[in-house]
Amino acid sequence: MSVNKDPSKNGQWLVSVRYQDYTGQIKQKCKRGFKTKREGLEWEREFIKKSQTNLDMTFKSFVEIYAEDTKHRVKQNTWRTKESIIENKLLPYFKDKKMDEIKPADIIKWQNQMMKRKGNNGKPMSPVYLKTIHNQLSAIFNHAIRYYELPSNPAQKAGNMGKEKTKEMLFWTKEEYLQFSEAMMDKPMSYYIYEVLYWTGIRSGELLALTKGDFNFEKSTLRINKSYQRISGEDIITDPKTPKSNRIISMPDFLSEELQEYINSLYKVKNDDRIFPVTKSYLQNEMTRGCKETGVKKIRNHDLRHSHCSLLINMGFSAVAIADRLGHESIDITYRYAHLFPTKQGEIADKLSIERGF
Repeated sequence: MSVNKDPSKNGQWLVSVRYQDYTGQIKQKCKRGFKTKREGLEWEREFIKKSQTNLDMTFKSFVEIYAEDTKHRVKQNTWRTKESIIENKLLPYFKDKKMDEIKPADIIKWQNQMMKRKGNNGKPMSPVYLKTIHNQLSAIFNHAIRYYELPSNPAQKAGNMGKEKTKEMLFWTKEEYLQFSEAMMDKPMSYYIYEVLYWTGIRSGELLALTKGDFNFEKSTLRINKSYQRISGEDIITDPKTPKSNRIISMPDFLSEELQEYINSLYKVKNDDRIFPVTKSYLQNEMTRGCKETGVKKIRNHDLRHSHCSLLINMGFSAVAIADRLGHESIDITYRYAHLFPTKQGEIADKLSIERGF
């Protein structure tokens, strides 16, 4: 270990440190650009703690480990959200505190600051967002517990702030959708986009990732194995939301015929070309336009997924069958859509009476 004047840069300091990596090999790390020897020594101490995953390190140093462990395991836009919260809401308060010295009282003081803080609009942060940033702080401590032997999670002991978002579940009836679809007929691509969303219940990202090769018109099936995002002006194709989201969907004959006609009308489209080369903002604009022209109540594009589910429930399909089609667990379907299922309690009671002999 050494901290010396950097001969290549006047007045700056160079740190050279030997350390043992996770494989047991001895390696050397050099870092330039320190204005003072003290800065170099502080960096050296933190680097050694990080290389040994010693939780006497600062919160900022552990966040660097957390980022390295986590960012390649989540979707790019998910990590960007996490990173923004960490940089703007967590590091300004906790960066210089030692990981193993942060107490529940420190979390409560931070929570009080966050609840008083105002956003860019001059208003306090919403309860939903307060809960989100607390959850990110708690996730960092949970990571330290799970992989680096931190004894306990001070954020969990302090308790959460804010509250969960209560998601209003809106949906269209079949009649409302058919009325809306008439306004889309002046733009063939928009019309077919909404035909797919309503009659299959797939997610917007799944729709926008569809390629010609995803369709099997002989079997009238549609393959879902990817999702589309637009990040920093770049088209990104990722895996679907969950493993269960990888699925094959049977299309009704009329939809299969419509989409075959649409794809055949595209100019020299290849199997791996997206058939709907637009973004989610395009869908938002078209939704606004269609609702305004027809007077149908405004819903989100994602609510077409709820609309499809509602349609299937009214047709008498089971929660398990609907879950397979939509790509999530049946227990989730039952919980979120339970209010749409016709009640069976009276029927159950009557059958139990018959079974008992009354």
